[in-house]
Amino acid sequence: MLRSELIARLAEENPTLKVREVEKIVDVIFDEIAAALERGDRVELRGFGAFSVRKREPRTGRNPRTGNAVSVEGKHVPFFKAGKELRSRLNNGHDPEDRQN
Repeated sequence: MLRSELIARLAEENPTLKVREVEKIVDVIFDEIAAALERGDRVELRGFGAFSVRKREPRTGRNPRTGNAVSVEGKHVPFFKAGKELRSRLNNGHDPEDRQN
């Protein structure tokens, strides 16, 4: 699902809100999640999952074109762990195409 599709869907399900208001709400939520991760905090959305930051250590990699060894710097990367409820929905044969609106 694209960000624009999410905004359109939320606006459709909440006719009292204007599309611009829904867009602002989505922006604030995403900005707050990103800001929390920047601070090194964990963001948990019950029933959905948790976002956190993991540190990748420096390593030696390979240039796929030449095969030469290259040094890859350490970095921080976002990590998502699905919650129990989301995993259950995905693994109990739930077909997103059969979902009723």
